[in-house]
Amino acid sequence: MIRKILILSLIIFALIGIIFTVVFFAIRLGLTNESGIIDNQQESFLSNDENLKPVNHWTNSEEWDVLGQAIIKDSEIIKKASYNAKIDPRILVAILVPEQLRLFNSEREIFKKIFAPLQILGNQNQFSWGIMGIKQETAREIEDNLKNPSSTYYLGKSYENILNFSTSTDNINQERFERLTNEKDHYYNYLYASLFVHQIIESWLKSGYDIENRPEILATLFNIGFKNSRPKENPQSGGSLIEINDKQYSFGQLAGEFYYSDELIDIFPR
Repeated sequence: MIRKILILSLIIFALIGIIFTVVFFAIRLGLTNESGIIDNQQESFLSNDENLKPVNHWTNSEEWDVLGQAIIKDSEIIKKASYNAKIDPRILVAILVPEQLRLFNSEREIFKKIFAPLQILGNQNQFSWGIMGIKQETAREIEDNLKNPSSTYYLGKSYENILNFSTSTDNINQERFERLTNEKDHYYNYLYASLFVHQIIESWLKSGYDIENRPEILATLFNIGFKNSRPKENPQSGGSLIEINDKQYSFGQLAGEFYYSDELIDIFPR
């Protein structure tokens, strides 16, 4: 009996090892990435002309009604995280909007049973973590950039300890996971995302390009990650494809449309 238990235990641990290996290489090879698009036109993001403002079909959806209320509940902690990272709170919300609308539409059953009745944000805990959908690899890069003066993403000494861990080195991975998947407190989710945005802005500034007031570009870069951030003149928005009410949007497009809309403008002004 003991021999059988030992053999069964070895098989279980072997299967777990195989699963983790497959997931690791799937992420590294980009097999978990969603198909994306590049937006053909950005006039609505680059002009204050009222005639060019987009018609926001997504604002007429049940998903937005739920998401808007959930964002209001988190408004103070959103402002705290964005202020600590020194970015515009509305930029942070503009990135949260497509991330959550994508989740609401891909997880319809959970949305109907949990997110909608409770008016809460969706919390991921598999390939991407938390309400902002931050991958573990991205979280590590954000942490490393804070402490590397030679990195193009370095923000200065005042930011070096903002994400310090309270546990020993052996427990950092677990603490990071708990930070980003905490359903009761979203502060670190917002802080990591805000620091990502600040690091991207800093990197592009060092190359001579100011995208601080380009929410559609910052959201696109958040969606496609550090490795695809290549500072250049006239960048295009795009990213993952999101379908709402039979209409397709890119990740960056949705972020830009929220930012330039009047949604939640009294709480998160431009």
